[in-house]
Amino acid sequence: MMADKNYLIENVLRRTEKEELKPEVLRQLKVLRGDENTKPVVYVGAGTCGLGAGAAQTMQHARTWLAEKGIDAEVIPVGCIGLCSSEPLLDVKLPGRKRISFEHVSAEKVAPILEQVFAGKLPQADILGQFAEQDTQESWEHVPALTDHFFFKPQVRLVLENCGITNPVSIEEYIARGGYRAYLNSLKVFSREELCDFVEKSGLRGRGGGGFPTGKKWKFALGTESEQKYLICNADEGDPGAFMDRAVIEGDPHKLLEGMAIAAYAIGASKAYVYIRAEYPLAIERLVIAIDQAKQYGLIGKNIFDSGVDLDIVIKKGAGAFVCGEETALIHSIEGKRGMPRPRPPFPAVSGLFGKPTIINNVETLSNLPTIINKGADWFSSMGTATSKGTKVFALSGKISLTGLVEIPMGTSIREIIFTVAGGVPNGKKFKAVQMGGPSGGCVTDQNLDIPIDYESLLNVGAMMGSGGMVVMDEDTCMVDVAKFFMDFIQRESCGKCIPCREGTRRMLEILESITTKPKNRETHEPLARFKGVLQIEKLGKVIRDTSLCGLGQSAPNPVLSTLKWFREEYEEHVFDKKCRAGVCTNLRVYTIDVENCTGCTLCAKKCPTNAIIGGRKQPHFIIPDKCISCGACEEACNFNAVKVS
Repeated sequence: MMADKNYLIENVLRRTEKEELKPEVLRQLKVLRGDENTKPVVYVGAGTCGLGAGAAQTMQHARTWLAEKGIDAEVIPVGCIGLCSSEPLLDVKLPGRKRISFEHVSAEKVAPILEQVFAGKLPQADILGQFAEQDTQESWEHVPALTDHFFFKPQVRLVLENCGITNPVSIEEYIARGGYRAYLNSLKVFSREELCDFVEKSGLRGRGGGGFPTGKKWKFALGTESEQKYLICNADEGDPGAFMDRAVIEGDPHKLLEGMAIAAYAIGASKAYVYIRAEYPLAIERLVIAIDQAKQYGLIGKNIFDSGVDLDIVIKKGAGAFVCGEETALIHSIEGKRGMPRPRPPFPAVSGLFGKPTIINNVETLSNLPTIINKGADWFSSMGTATSKGTKVFALSGKISLTGLVEIPMGTSIREIIFTVAGGVPNGKKFKAVQMGGPSGGCVTDQNLDIPIDYESLLNVGAMMGSGGMVVMDEDTCMVDVAKFFMDFIQRESCGKCIPCREGTRRMLEILESITTKPKNRETHEPLARFKGVLQIEKLGKVIRDTSLCGLGQSAPNPVLSTLKWFREEYEEHVFDKKCRAGVCTNLRVYTIDVENCTGCTLCAKKCPTNAIIGGRKQPHFIIPDKCISCGACEEACNFNAVKVS
């Protein structure tokens, strides 16, 4: 009865906006939401990050323990709550008690934790917090609220509201929490023009990187006459260190579908695509289930809730090409063509998929829409800065204490995200920089950590919002090596259509590889080429930026230009001193042998692949610098600490 489709449709979805729900319906919705459960429920964080940490084994051990004890309880896999570094996460909700969360629950910890919790006791360790929202439930003594945890306290969770909390494959629970009401109210209350105006008034800007006003973008497609229009959700996040879209779809697919339905209605589209990389099997699986459920409830299909509106949603799997994150390349991929950008105009909003008006929004942009419709444009625009409204989801990775997903209001400083929310840099190391915006972005240094998170502020310091990846680096990071990593990625992912990107990025990578490697022959022109390369790389980057065809090509030099701007002295050390201060560039390491420690055992000479070590048996050995390739084999072989590295 609680999850009956017709019951929910007639009593929840079909009610008018001002109609109050009956007390018996409210009570039943509380049960459906899990606020008032009649039997114990065990929740396990089973997003990709959780499964990678062992959540499947945690779930299996929980089911086995419950079966052995003869306890009638549910085990529900949920998405990622954002605190990836604490996975596997396990929550327990006993009838009448608040839901309590535990971290680092590996398989062997399951039985001891459940044993004590079901006995009404608490383990001594691994408690993360309890869910404070369930006010009518009995609290666990001396257990802080999960929302008071320093990771969650500064956050305002709109897009991530249900992630890690609700069952992602239960449309009934989503409806019980107010799901799809924003969409149905939009059909009843707004004309298409009014809905575009409403979203434009909210100040929502595209969360995929460019930051173009969403409502304004919609109006271009709405104002273009066509018998067929399309909406595309871009879920092809290809930036290294970015996993926001994946986590949102795994944890709350129905919010994305509702946002897509709202956007499709606003522009007059009857067909929508989710373009998602095939490397996201779990996200795809849950999205397929969610689409099927929405069709069963009549929320996708023909004449949705007697409104005369039709909508079909199709999943299109991408092959993981970074360039397909660019709008026109993505369109070509859906059409079955090679993913390559085309010149604009015409823009996709006028002539896009199959030559028809097409709007492309990313996962986070679309997932914001239900909340904006429910709470109002003014409410949403009250958060953030003058030009950047609402919240932004960031994926934190790298040299940071707590990795995971955070959603913070626009205007929050980068320093607060790194040092307050994520706990700062571990192991007593000094913060060096944070790469923002992925390969197309740039690094933010300590002197700019107090700038607010908004589109314009980041651009002013040579970085960009991008899709929301933040890779934190400490003092042991070589910034030249970072630039080389991103340039290698960009060069390999270039579609090759335009010469500046195809050839320019290759040349930039060659220069970076040259200056991170010792000259092989000092009597040739190679040392001069290294010097000339670092002088040319900045000019080359600007040419690529100014002449490339698409936005990805135009932003391709950003990692190099940004590191050059803030860490030029490291480039100069690599060129002139042939030294990497972080010791990361192994080809620049200088190996010598301490004759006082050397016993002449000959192990190092035997392991040297270039015969660069000379010396007789039981006599001190020496390394010939010009023959040494800095492979480190001698250091690994030496048992007497005689090989020194500088």
